[in-house]
Amino acid sequence: MSQVAAELLFTFDTTHMALWAEDTARERSIPAEVVPAPPETKAKCGLALRTAAEHAHALSAALGEEGITFGTYAGVPS
Repeated sequence: MSQVAAELLFTFDTTHMALWAEDTARERSIPAEVVPAPPETKAKCGLALRTAAEHAHALSAALGEEGITFGTYAGVPS
């Protein structure tokens, strides 16, 4: 049986993109939190946005609409 990640990290190339993503999530009432990006994400920016898996699609769509480029990482440490 495969496990589904309870949380997902959105990673960014710049701090500007990470903070813009945080603002976008807040404006759209999507629960998300800025956290340090773990080294294994290989993110260019040291910040990531963490959200529950159930909000990942909404956040992904919102970031896409804003033109914010991002990566995702599902191996979120507990």
